[in-house]
Amino acid sequence: MVSTSKTVEPIRWQQQSLWLLDQRRLPSEIVWLEYQDCLEVAEAIKSMVVRGAPAIGVTAAYAVVLAARQSWQISNKKWQETISEYLLVLKNARPTAVNLLWAIEQMTAVYQQLPTDENPEAALLEAAKCIHESDIAANHAMGKLGADLLNENAKVLTHCNAGALATGGFGTALGVIRQGNIDGKISHVYVDETRPWLQGARLTAWELLQENIPCTLQADVAAASLMAEGKIDWIIVGADRIAANGDVANKIGTYALAVLAKYHGVKFMVAAPLSTIDWQCEQGSEIPIEQRPASEVTHIGDKQVAPEGVNVSNPAFDVTPAELITAIVTESGVVLSPSVDTMGNLKINK
Repeated sequence: MVSTSKTVEPIRWQQQSLWLLDQRRLPSEIVWLEYQDCLEVAEAIKSMVVRGAPAIGVTAAYAVVLAARQSWQISNKKWQETISEYLLVLKNARPTAVNLLWAIEQMTAVYQQLPTDENPEAALLEAAKCIHESDIAANHAMGKLGADLLNENAKVLTHCNAGALATGGFGTALGVIRQGNIDGKISHVYVDETRPWLQGARLTAWELLQENIPCTLQADVAAASLMAEGKIDWIIVGADRIAANGDVANKIGTYALAVLAKYHGVKFMVAAPLSTIDWQCEQGSEIPIEQRPASEVTHIGDKQVAPEGVNVSNPAFDVTPAELITAIVTESGVVLSPSVDTMGNLKINK
């Protein structure tokens, strides 16, 4: 059975503006922020108003619409020269999430075909809405393919937030879990809190509770104990970039889970759209890893919890080698035991 239920959504286009659900303030507050400036959207991506690779891609597509509007107002028939300046800033907002670059490339291909003497906004808005709708459709397709891999009464663990909030809607990893729950195959979901931004505690747990999916939140460091006790059948995560050989960059802590899963005989699934695969990147070591501000580690909210002056390492992502992954699930198919050869089957279908 395929889900037709409406889930939470992080991105809206209405009243000629882009609206983003401020994910920094969830779950205590539901606040929507309005944007009509491309550079402000770039800052919103950088500051984590919106996060999750697919959602960043959808947001970037709408940001290009705003950039086109601003460029037309400033330069009129020379708008294509001006828009490139906006998009350069947008591209640099988050370096690891390849969906950001993918969406900008898709939108650029559209506007390069448009006449320079006409306002490009309407055509680009249509293209952005198509990217948004296609992402939601891809998530539903991934959800079905991923859920088909699950055993009955599956106990799963997920890390970070790869749900509706991280996408155009429905979710990647959480889309698989949603569909598995609909199909009656999920008995329980364990949710890593996901330090330092607590996306699991704040966002994933909130999404699951909205739909009454049975879940338990635990500290990241409890994952090994859960596996040792036989409480986990599958680990299901999303991805911010996948290399051509199947190596996966995802939220920091994912690699550790994959190593633990291998030791304990737990299956490991990555759910991500084809747009997350960087075919120009041969292996995970080539993926740029974003370093975030030290304050994200030294502080919890506004409260400092670490001693003043301590050195901090705060990579936002790590890379999980393909040999630790049981399956990569995309909207176009499933790759079991990913490698250069098996990943090639997806490239043929893309």
